[in-house]
Amino acid sequence: MPEVMDGKIGTWFRNQSRIRIGREYINETFVARKTALVVVDMQNYFIKTGFLAACPSAIKIVPEINNLANNLRAKGGKVVWIQTTAAPDATEGWSVYKKFYSEKNWERRNLELSESHEGYQIWPELILGKEDIYVKKTRFSAFIEGSSDINQQLRSHEIDNVLISGVATNVCCEATARDAMMLNYNTTMISDALAAMTPEAHENSLRSIYGLFTDVQTVAEVIEKLI
Repeated sequence: MPEVMDGKIGTWFRNQSRIRIGREYINETFVARKTALVVVDMQNYFIKTGFLAACPSAIKIVPEINNLANNLRAKGGKVVWIQTTAAPDATEGWSVYKKFYSEKNWERRNLELSESHEGYQIWPELILGKEDIYVKKTRFSAFIEGSSDINQQLRSHEIDNVLISGVATNVCCEATARDAMMLNYNTTMISDALAAMTPEAHENSLRSIYGLFTDVQTVAEVIEKLI
């Protein structure tokens, strides 16, 4: 698991915050009932070895996601599980995406992310709740128009704060975080509840969006700030 908030890198985030806004954290408190943990793409397809887009390092963040989810639920917050779908209409109007695959791999992607396939399912060690929100998305960002109904669902629960976790940090998680902020959510990337194909991709993603789109905090830091 990339420990990006430790040592020199953790100091970098806090120093940047002090320079920019005069305090160590952009988001200093989280009112739990107005907060949602958005767990992005923690599906077998994106985690389990053997699938086309597998990022096995994401297995290591499962305990952190469960910990934060349990703490947030206990205080009245919401947990949102995002699943990418390859339903027949999922990429309608997004033909350019197909160009990034060979024909064989495009067919494999669509098979492994079909909703009846093992690849679509949420990783079995994650703790799901009946009261949680379950969202299907068709683009990298869950918040871009037409991708999912997450914005409507969060608005209906009067959510103001979005905590982003999941895989991959620099792809769907970053895209979702950027659009969440643009829709006026207080957005925080949870550094030790995110994973990418390489530590460098993970770290560079957090650096690139910190201070302009999101805050960056650890699970422990967020739990401490939940009220």
